[in-house]
Formats: sequence, structure tokens, C-alpha cells
Amino acid sequence: MRLVFAALFALAANCAYADDIADIGKLLKGGQLDQANQKVDAYLAAKPRDAQGRFLKGLILTEQNKTADAIVVFTKLTEDYPELPEPYNNLAVLYAGQGQYEKARQALEMAIRTHPSYATAHENLGDVYAKLASQAYDKALSLDSSNSTAQTKLALVKELIGSGNRARTQPTQTAQATPPKALPPMTPPTATATPTAPAAKDGPKAPPAAATPPAASKGGDEAEVTAAVNAWASAWASKDVAGYLASYGKDFKAPKGESRSTWEAERKQRIEGPAQISVKVTGLKVTFTDTNNATAKFRQDYKSSVTSANSSKTLVLVKAGGKWQIVQERSGG
Repeated sequence: MRLVFAALFALAANCAYADDIADIGKLLKGGQLDQANQKVDAYLAAKPRDAQGRFLKGLILTEQNKTADAIVVFTKLTEDYPELPEPYNNLAVLYAGQGQYEKARQALEMAIRTHPSYATAHENLGDVYAKLASQAYDKALSLDSSNSTAQTKLALVKELIGSGNRARTQPTQTAQATPPKALPPMTPPTATATPTAPAAKDGPKAPPAAATPPAASKGGDEAEVTAAVNAWASAWASKDVAGYLASYGKDFKAPKGESRSTWEAERKQRIEGPAQISVKVTGLKVTFTDTNNATAKFRQDYKSSVTSANSSKTLVLVKAGGKWQIVQERSGG
């Protein structure tokens, strides 16, 4: 499920304010959250109703794992600017990260109502419906464990959720249970900065800057590998065990040489144990040996209610059946 960071734009009426917004966006993108928070607070002191500044404030709070505060910010934005779809979308991602899928559904339907062609909201709504379906099938099986039809449907839904999860691409390529994509992974998790605020309230604005598509590395599609890594991190952060395990291919070699079943049991325990998990992927670099084999190297910042660690990480991925899956992983190099 994807959290939205809409494209930054400058307000032609006041270049100084436009520069402030751009500076806040850069700080957020660089992971300098305390500085970004101080600057956005100063900005909002001068322009308390500004939609861009308030949207950025919500993003910063999300990155700081202050989910409840971020929900308050995005909720107030939907009340003051009901014509903007982005706050509804991000609110939905936060709700989904808390397992409040019905609230997430309602928020996404409002986003689509305000902007029927909003593709991200449609995609996220599909993720929410998949989660709701999974819960319904689980309930059916708890009442009748012999229901083979429900078992089959549940397996299909979980496979769909696992293969469709995307990390919300934040300025620092962050995936977290907020909560979130977010499904957290489900999630948002894709773009960086703020929504397009109405010109009537903030003055005329220049057109949004065109997004630069990710460059494809020689030998393969870097964007696809990046999406697979983000989906893996997001599923982990959102405690989506099925989605996390689905990121690993059938030929995956466990780091300590243990059996696949032993490794999966250990991973399930580590994911389900902590009350909250945050996984940040930064400095991601992808290289290819050929079109179907890639190596992803990055810094992994892991935090939970139990422990925390920051280390280098390497994932070896293979493309099979149109899907990139992890076949080897190692930390420290």
C-alpha cells in the first residue's frame, strides 16, 4: 500500500515561501527529520492554514513513527481541504498500518470521490479489500476448518497480498508500519513532498515538476528490483508475515544453513514478537549479472519495541515468472 508524497511545486506569488517548502522537502528526503520538523513548524507559524506545510508536517510525523499525531494532521487536512485526495490516501495508509482496514477503505473511497482518476488510491483500495477478504476467510475457517473452498480462497488472497505489496517509497526509501504501505505494506507507501493546494487559498502556482523516472541499469530493470526490495521491507515493517515470506524464492538459502521450515518459523517469531517495527532502506544500489539476476546493496535501519540495529545489507534476487524474489541475503557486506 503506497503512501503519497506528491510533487513539490513553487508558489509564484511568494518565492520565499516556495523556497521554504523546497528546503523542508530536501531535509525530509535526506532523513534530517528534526531539522525538517523545526523548519516546518516555523513555516506553519507564518502560514498556519497552508496545505503544503501541513501535509509535510504529516509526512514528518509519519517518518518519526508518531502515527497518532500524523493521523490528526491528515484528518484535519481532509476537513479543511476536502477537495485534495492525497491526505485521504495517506490517512488510509496509516489506518491500514494499524489494522483498521474499514477506516482505510472509507478514506480511500473519499480520495477517489474527490479525484476519480487517482490511480494510487484505486490500487490501495484493492489492497484494503484483499486484507478484508483475508480476514473474512480466516473467520470462515475458524468456524469451519474443513471448508476447503475457503482454504483455497484464503491461499489465493494471501498470495495476492504477498506479491502485490509495495513499500511506500519515501524520500529515504522508508518502509514502516505506520503504516505504516503502511499494510503497511500494505503501502504507500510513492513520491516525495506535498499535495497541490488550491490556488484560491495560496495564490497561483507553477505546474508540478515532472518526476524523473528511475533509470534502468544495464542488464535489467532497476525499478522492478527496487520495488521488490521495498515490498520486502514494507511487509516486514507492517508485520505481514505471509507477504514477507513471499518475497523469498523457492531456492532461497538460509543464512545459517538451516532448513527452510526452521528459518521461516524463526522469522515468523521475530516479526510477530515486537509490538512495532520500523525498517528503513537507504542508499539502495542495484547491479545486474544478467536480465534475470540482480544484487541489491543498501543500509538497513531496523527498529522495534525490542531492539534496534543499523547495518549494511545485501540481497541476491532472481527473476522467475515475471517476479523478483530473494534467493540469498547477508548482513555486513
